[in-house]
Amino acid sequence: MKKTTFEILKMNCPSEENLIRMKLDGFSAVKHLDFDIPNRKLTVYHEGQLQEIEHSILALKLGGQKVSTEEAVLHEFKKDQHQKKLLWSVLAINFTFFIVEMATGLLSGSMGLVADSLDMLADSFVYGISLFAVGGSLIRKKRIARLAGYFQIILAIIGFAEVLRRFFGAEKLPDFTTMIYISILALIANGICLYLLQRSKSNTEAHMKASMIFTSNDVIINAGVITAGFLVHWLNSNKPDLIIGTIVFILVIQGAFRILKLGK
Repeated sequence: MKKTTFEILKMNCPSEENLIRMKLDGFSAVKHLDFDIPNRKLTVYHEGQLQEIEHSILALKLGGQKVSTEEAVLHEFKKDQHQKKLLWSVLAINFTFFIVEMATGLLSGSMGLVADSLDMLADSFVYGISLFAVGGSLIRKKRIARLAGYFQIILAIIGFAEVLRRFFGAEKLPDFTTMIYISILALIANGICLYLLQRSKSNTEAHMKASMIFTSNDVIINAGVITAGFLVHWLNSNKPDLIIGTIVFILVIQGAFRILKLGK
């Protein structure tokens, strides 16, 4: 058995981990995947098919590159019995905050919250694909991935259209207090999700987990919406909200295309 280590520069959170797991699911040669998210490393234990495995990882465009290949000691890998329960937990948290942010975003008139809700929905899709397709065929998994990706793109395009309408129209200011409070709650929720997923999969120290949490894209997005809320109040303009909404919609579309890659 061989052990090949990859550096995945854009592996910021468990969402990318699930995408990689899905991508490599069809390889019979892959015996175990060991993820080190804080250090952005992936170790693949396999028996052959290295070229195909490497090609699949590179195809995800997550900044992956092979670091080394060496002999590995043959042993059984214990499956984390709590993995499915944890995935259900983070799926529930992400989907709940998708509903909360979408509702409060529409009520408060904030496109930043609406866009962030779609980012939460994108994560829900990734976790849902991993759960609902368990035990199913690779064809079924790819079909689900395609549907999820197209749905994300449609929602993001609708969001872009609304941003343009508000940018050129005379819209009232979004409620900046709602933007700030809900985004703080979403930031906490993202931190909880990342902690839950790392608790049983990684032996890294607490400061490494914290470093990973605060450098993740989801937390950056939450901070961006919070900042936009303050700028809306300070500048008495809805433009900061529209700008952060546009940025997040772009990230959502990028995530959608990443999900679509799984359907190929």
